[in-house]
This record gives sequence, C-alpha cells and structure tokens, in this order.
Amino acid sequence: MAKIERIEISMVDLAPKVRRTDAIQSFESQETPIVKITDSDGVVGVGYSYTIGTGGPAIMSLLERTLLPRLIGRDPMQIEQIWHDMLFATHATSVGVITSLALAAIDTALWDLKCKKLGQPLHKLAGGAKDRIPLYSTEGGWLHLSPEELVDDALARQADGFKGVKIKIGHELAADDAARLGAVRNAVGKHFEIMTDANQSFSLSEARRRARVLEQFDIAWFEEPLPADDVGGHQHLARLTTVPIAVGESMYSLSQFNEYLRRDAASIVQVDVARIGGITPWLKVAHMAEAFNVSVCPHFLMELHVSLCCAVPNSRWLEYIPQLDSLINTSMKIEDGFGVPSDEPGLGIDWDLSAIEKLSFEGSNLAII
Repeated sequence: MAKIERIEISMVDLAPKVRRTDAIQSFESQETPIVKITDSDGVVGVGYSYTIGTGGPAIMSLLERTLLPRLIGRDPMQIEQIWHDMLFATHATSVGVITSLALAAIDTALWDLKCKKLGQPLHKLAGGAKDRIPLYSTEGGWLHLSPEELVDDALARQADGFKGVKIKIGHELAADDAARLGAVRNAVGKHFEIMTDANQSFSLSEARRRARVLEQFDIAWFEEPLPADDVGGHQHLARLTTVPIAVGESMYSLSQFNEYLRRDAASIVQVDVARIGGITPWLKVAHMAEAFNVSVCPHFLMELHVSLCCAVPNSRWLEYIPQLDSLINTSMKIEDGFGVPSDEPGLGIDWDLSAIEKLSFEGSNLAII
C-alpha cells in the first residue's frame, strides 16, 4: 500500500486579465496556494485553492505548520478519512474561509492523485453523470461597465454559442441597474439567459424592491441579494419573487447549505469547491441539493468545476471566468458554448509546473517529507 511521502507547497499571485468589480469590492489579485502530493509509488497529485487578494499567507501557514505534517505516511486513497481528520485538527478555527481554503488545496490534490492511480478522469470517478455543461459568462458583466459594453460582450458570447451572461447589479439607483439589464435583454432577445449578482449588497427591503425590477426582464436568477448568513431574509425574499434566488459562494459548511435547503431559502446552489473545503464536501452538497430538487451552478473555478458539474446530474450551468491560463498548458475545452471535461486521468487540469515555479511568491516554495 502506497503512502504519502513528500508534499510541496507554493503560492502564485495571478492578476485578473480584465478589471473585475462588483457592488462591494474590486478583484485585484488572486493568491493561489498550490499543493503537490507524492506517494511512495511516485504518483503525484496537484491541488489548489484561491483568495481574491487577502489571506494567502495565513492559508500557507496553516498548511505548513498544522495540516501537511499530519499527512506524511498516510494512505492517500483514504480521502474521506483524511478530510475528516484534517477538519478535526482545525476544529478550533472551523467553520471559516481560511480553514476551508487550506482543506480544499489538500483535498483536490488527493483526488487528483487518486484519479491518476486509477487511470480515470475526475468527472467519471466522481459520478459520470454527463459529458458537457452549458456555459454562461461573467467576464464581461462587471459593475463598472457601461450598457454599451455589456451589450457588446453579450452579443459576442451569444455568437460564440454561450447560453447566457451574468450582469453585476448594485448601483445606487435601481433605474441604473434596470437600464443595463434592459439594454442587454433587448440586444440578445428572449432565448438567451441573463443572470444577476448583487454580491450581498442589499438590505431586505431593497432586495424586495430590486426583485420587482428583475422580474420584468425574465432574469434567470438573483444571486446573493443579502448577506450570506441571513437565511431568514433569503427565505422571505424567495417567497415574494418569481426570480430564483441563488446562494453558495460565501458558504463554508454542509450545515449552512442544509439550512438554506430545508427552509426553501434558495433554489440554486452555487457551491464553490475551494470555499466548501474540497471535492469531498462539494459532492456532498451537490447530492444534498439533488435530494431537494435544486440545481447546482458552482461559483468560479471553471477549470475544476467543469469536471464536477459533469459528475453530478443536477448541475445546470458552469460560470466562465478564465482563471488559470498562465499556469496551464491547455485551456478548458469549449464546444458550441459548452464546457467539456478532459478525459485524461486526474482533475483535468494540465498544469505547467515550470510556470508555477517561476510565478511563485519568493519564499513560498516549501517541501515537507
């Protein structure tokens, strides 16, 4: 039985290719912790997570000092056991984003290693529900863009075969959001989806008001209208509007998703594999959502989520935001507006290890043996 015998970690800072703004923040950088696990058979698994500019050193410290030394000598195929042991080792800092992001970097590396040892791609080993997933783009829908720029991007995506776009909302005046959405709807017609995202920026009263605006444009969903921990507010809003409520990118535990689903507070789950703590809990959330007849439309990380979406039957959309282009040799495959997972064994991410080494923060490259 092979054992984990070497772990290497590094962190890369990726600058977004375009300016990314929403109602509460600007996405200036992406700290990307990367974990490479090697077992005694010489099989290597690579995993990662991310931040949007802060917290990266804390994640690296938690990995180096607390979590990774506990992995040496473990059986890498016992992923479920390892995940629970690592969660217990950090119970004093769970549930929380730093711990979840650290766990995700480990868990995704272990799944990559397992898939490679078994000669299977992630989308098949984790379920094998489908072979492609429709794409919608967020990359041209940021809050600072003018209605004309939003229209130009939406029409370009539509011409490329994409099935929808997401528009950020949260301007001070509802009329400004309405003007942007109206311009896009008039341009793309009725047979193209428009999603919206408020990034937790509204009070309940304002969210109720904005929902009425969204209804007139046949919006696919109203994402994070309220702070993520306001389950009651989302439950109330979901009962008042015909626009589906979407949540999940800012949630870090199974229990949070369970609460939303039990209370019928959201009809679209946007579980993020990094923020939930890895592939192991991501699959649990997806299957739990299936039991409630709720769709999964994950947040960000398209290069990894394309395989997970194709692993489960209740996935509906994959969010297009290119993230890893400078760290990979081959981009995610897109055919007629659908994301197509790789059939190569592993996560389906063709890492450029030399680029990772070159772009790593000075002093972030560490090895644990």
